[in-house]
Amino acid sequence: MTASLIATLPPPAVDLFIQRWQKAGGSERANYQLFLTELCALLDLPLPEPAGDDTRDNAYVFERRVVMRQPDGSSNNGFIDLYRRGTFVLEAKQTGKTLDSSGWDKAMLRAHNQADQYARALPADEGRPPFILVVDVDRNIELYAEFSRSGATYTPFPDPRSHRLRLEDLRREDIRERLRCVWLDPQSLDPARRSARVTREIADRLATLAKSLEAAGHPPQKVAGFLMRALFTMFAEDVGLLPARSFTDLLLSLKDSPLTFAPMLEHLWQNMNVGGFSPILRGNVLRFNGGLFSDATAIPLDRDQLELLLKASQADWRYVEPAISAPCSNAPSTPASATSSAPTTPRAPTSNASCSPPSSSRCAANGRKSRPPRSPSSSRASTARPTSRSNTSSASKAKCSTCSTTLANRRACSNLKASPSTRTSSSASRSTRAPRRSPRWCCGSATCNGTSAPTAR
Repeated sequence: MTASLIATLPPPAVDLFIQRWQKAGGSERANYQLFLTELCALLDLPLPEPAGDDTRDNAYVFERRVVMRQPDGSSNNGFIDLYRRGTFVLEAKQTGKTLDSSGWDKAMLRAHNQADQYARALPADEGRPPFILVVDVDRNIELYAEFSRSGATYTPFPDPRSHRLRLEDLRREDIRERLRCVWLDPQSLDPARRSARVTREIADRLATLAKSLEAAGHPPQKVAGFLMRALFTMFAEDVGLLPARSFTDLLLSLKDSPLTFAPMLEHLWQNMNVGGFSPILRGNVLRFNGGLFSDATAIPLDRDQLELLLKASQADWRYVEPAISAPCSNAPSTPASATSSAPTTPRAPTSNASCSPPSSSRCAANGRKSRPPRSPSSSRASTARPTSRSNTSSASKAKCSTCSTTLANRRACSNLKASPSTRTSSSASRSTRAPRRSPRWCCGSATCNGTSAPTAR
């Protein structure tokens, strides 16, 4: 028998525990403390402590007393079947009803509501624990969590489909480890913390891989597209869109032969683009639309690069934040005709700040339609045509701008630059317009003719 198979088998003590309690009967009070004590011993957990008269000392005890306040102002004592401060409130029942029947569901729901009331009745300085456990002695354990500990509703953990643990489930190492964490480190089970930790670890590896590929001369956009397809493939195998561990096992099989990595991965991605039988995975694969795998190009990797990709694939992608693969259709390195998206890599920014919107687009800040810039011809200030005021007031005083000859017949000098006038508008609305400019005139003589350079004035 191989070592890997032996590692997956439950220890003999687990089978003995299951066989012992499958035959149990009797009442809740007769069995629940013994059942929980033996469960703690099986999982190598600390055993409950003797209870004292002062509840402040009863941090991990059976029958922890709490004061239940009633709406009419009265109070009475309640007793938590098993309490571990800062960790859980446990309510035990021995229903004797058929599992998953309507009567059994109602009995477990009543036990949950009772445990919830106990949790809310705990002293404020102790706070509410992150977990509520409801135990049907010798048959079932239900987990409910509220990690904020702020008085919100306790919800099934990890989800409504798998929060119920049967006695036979104790043969699974992941279930035993989950219960150990509930006892010893409940906050480590918080999906938000776990998601942040897993995402951070994977992002570091992928950033290292991206830098390595770009340093080898691969274009950033090609690297981004390759990583996006790889990331989605890892996610697909962990959520059931591909056979479990199929991509990870493929990477493991190629670890010692990296030269075959690129052609085999390209073949897999081609299969994922059209669907059907995949010789690489030795089974049928779904068709993934959206165009992500229409370009099935894979970048050849060396041993070190393949090891980084393998470590990222071995993580549980159900807990990875979506931001790690945020689309970037407006990356500066993306050609205008490109349609693929790029993941978040050191060279694939997610911002589109470098993209200039068209003049008729709506402004995202205020929702108003932005105006196109005013063309020079539409400006109220003109450098080639004097205003009517200038024509009438300076008719007798106009002189040639070059030779200062008094002009009888004026014509605009096309080669002389107009200088701004010192006149300004008092209207605030005109403050941003171009200043008025005084016209320049030419006498039309052969020596001037509007062609001479202007003299300093």
